[in-house]
Amino acid sequence: MKRQMVFLLAGLVLIASAQVSAGGRSEAARPGSVQDETVIGMVTLQMRSPYFVAMVRAVEEAAREVPNVRVIVADGDGDAAKVASDIEDLIAQGVDGFIMNISPLEALPGPMAAINDAGIPVVLVNRRLIGSEYNLFIGIDNFETGAAVGEVINQTMEGQGVLLMMRGGPEDNSTGNARRDGVLSKVQNTGVQIIFAPEFGGWTEDGGFRIMEDMLARHPRIDAVFAENDSMALGAMRAIQDSGRQGVRLFGFDGQRDALREIHAGGSYTASGLNSPTAIGRMGFDRLMAMMREGYVPAEREIYFPVTVVSSENVNQYFDPNSIF
Repeated sequence: MKRQMVFLLAGLVLIASAQVSAGGRSEAARPGSVQDETVIGMVTLQMRSPYFVAMVRAVEEAAREVPNVRVIVADGDGDAAKVASDIEDLIAQGVDGFIMNISPLEALPGPMAAINDAGIPVVLVNRRLIGSEYNLFIGIDNFETGAAVGEVINQTMEGQGVLLMMRGGPEDNSTGNARRDGVLSKVQNTGVQIIFAPEFGGWTEDGGFRIMEDMLARHPRIDAVFAENDSMALGAMRAIQDSGRQGVRLFGFDGQRDALREIHAGGSYTASGLNSPTAIGRMGFDRLMAMMREGYVPAEREIYFPVTVVSSENVNQYFDPNSIF
């Protein structure tokens, strides 16, 4: 199916119509009636990452702005079996809708089938699920955003030098692979020499630090580093600073606050592909509420945010020193 880019518009969904519940699900209400409480199950694989925490907080904040809405957050604590159990519990509690971010899981067939059988609408945010039915996916195009970062890398390196690619893992992680392939589409077949770190950084700052220490010892020349998320790139930056190596440019992904702070300061951190958990989370909430209270039916099954790379040219537009992420 051909993908359609849908641009974020401020105030896209206004939750204004009062409705009542029928048969456990929401329907439009007559004027003057009181809106029953709407309960949303927010399911996440784990809350250890600031990215996932920020997305949950964005949904909770959006819910506080709408009368008679309650969000139940289910933290899988990194365990797919617990995620499945959490979903079963939420269905039993009679939630009206689901917002799910269970990255890096690629599939969850049993629990998704149970949601579908119960007739509960579900919006996936940040990560699609293979082989499952869902009402809507909201996120970014990781390949296209990676390609845009790759364009900046190529321009910065002027088609020469050594580029280190740092992967989050595991090998079949579709998000990381799409980001990597997007970057490679712009730097391959140029004068840039590409080397890959042999181990995965695990998407953490400590992992990035460990990988970078090893690669600095192995390679006397590294001119730039691309990491599949900002956390690993920030760890790599710390290792580079500790080593005293100069002139290494850093490129990351997600638009993490600490990375944008470095870009804003004008140091070696050069650019980050934007993947805002706050914007994605809020849109997920707005669209789900529209489904439940207004009968909204998505024209497209997938909504992609515009491709954006944050650099020194536009960092003031995106850097928020008070951001959770």
